Amino acid sequence: MNVTVTDQLPVVVVGAGPVGLAAAAHLVGRGLEPLVLEVGGRAGAAVQEWSHVRLFSAWSELVDPVAEKLLAPAGWVKPDADSYPTGGDWAADYLQPLADVLGDRIRLDARVTGVSRTGRDRVVDADRERQPFTVHIRYGDGREERVLARAVIDASGTWSTPSPAGGDGLPALGERAAADRISYRVPDLNDHTERARYAGKRTAVIGSGASAFTALASLAALGTSEDGSGTRTAWILRRGVSGATFGGGSADQLPARGALGLAAKAAVEQGYAEAVTGFRTDAIERHGERLVLVAEDGRRLEPVDEVIVLTGFRPDLTFLDELRLGLDDRLQAPVELAPLIDPNQHSCGTVHPHGVKELAHPEEGVYVVGMKSYGRAPSFLALTGYEQVRSVVAAIAGDRESAERVELVLPETGVCGGAGLFDQPADTTTDGGGCCATPAAPPAAPPAAPPTVLQIGAGAPPASGGC
Repeated sequence: MNVTVTDQLPVVVVGAGPVGLAAAAHLVGRGLEPLVLEVGGRAGAAVQEWSHVRLFSAWSELVDPVAEKLLAPAGWVKPDADSYPTGGDWAADYLQPLADVLGDRIRLDARVTGVSRTGRDRVVDADRERQPFTVHIRYGDGREERVLARAVIDASGTWSTPSPAGGDGLPALGERAAADRISYRVPDLNDHTERARYAGKRTAVIGSGASAFTALASLAALGTSEDGSGTRTAWILRRGVSGATFGGGSADQLPARGALGLAAKAAVEQGYAEAVTGFRTDAIERHGERLVLVAEDGRRLEPVDEVIVLTGFRPDLTFLDELRLGLDDRLQAPVELAPLIDPNQHSCGTVHPHGVKELAHPEEGVYVVGMKSYGRAPSFLALTGYEQVRSVVAAIAGDRESAERVELVLPETGVCGGAGLFDQPADTTTDGGGCCATPAAPPAAPPAAPPTVLQIGAGAPPASGGC
């Protein structure tokens, strides 16, 4: 197939979440045709699964500007810029209206099972770059289809692949067998069934990020309620407690994120949660109707009724296996992006400008964006994804000047929190030489034009569950 014909093909976008829909909006804005393939039954299906959780970003930081322009003719009115939506609000008040405007450019119940070059597996070099992409799809009713694409933007996220409880990155012994007592999601305690599952029980929460904070705060609130008396939490941490453990607090430029960490801290200080430090889970054993967590060093926790594993997510790369991706061997993020987001070093919320250059792979024309672009690194923000797709779509459209004009200024957490040497206390140096100082930018060529700067984090903190 010649290049002219290939250019007439659609750009396939995998995933109809916030970043995938933004990519589609940017493609429409550039006069390119998107085909969005969503495995769920509606747009924002993954977001709907945590609809009860309140985001720590305000509406002003959750709407892509190009998508907003696409919505305007349909009479869409942007919610109060300073308010903080739940996942359900985000899906209902923004993602679904955007999907409605995009119309039949979106296919639902469409699982991408493989992506390759037409007639070329990953081994073949000959004439490879001239071949369009072939995308294999399996629909919910069992039908299979193959479509051709000029480029592929994978915005499928990581929600479907949570990390396990095991401290070595593998499921702990007995974890699968105890699946009926283990959850990998923040519980919705407004749901009567979920509430009954945890009320008056002892629950182990494994994890140290925003999701763990949300669970700790929610379970502590349950413990103060009339029907939740006796609710207690064992908070399992792989490292020790330091000044960084609870996030940035009042120093966080995302105020709701800081407030979330403070709520988790209050849960510990008020006795609703007990921090168990330096505990790397090795096994989960049945003890009658309860579970016992066993650490690599042999320590055994007092029995718990439930376990909530919130140890992050990881990318599903299986359907991209026939493509030539350049991924960091630790984070599974693009090799140029990985040093900018590596939690072993990067911990203060500052992400250097990144766009198509850092997201590119040896296989030209394929881009992994959104949360999935971070691989196993945490702390992704929506505006990061929106800027990524702005740059990527500009590159696909042939506008290299715009694609390379990328600068993203993220809010400081005010603390350190790298996930690397978790046996040692976190460094709290703030003298300009430690991890809390703004890191020096890597050498880069001057931009061809003045950069677009996104500065987020303004606004007062509401009561927030965080996400």
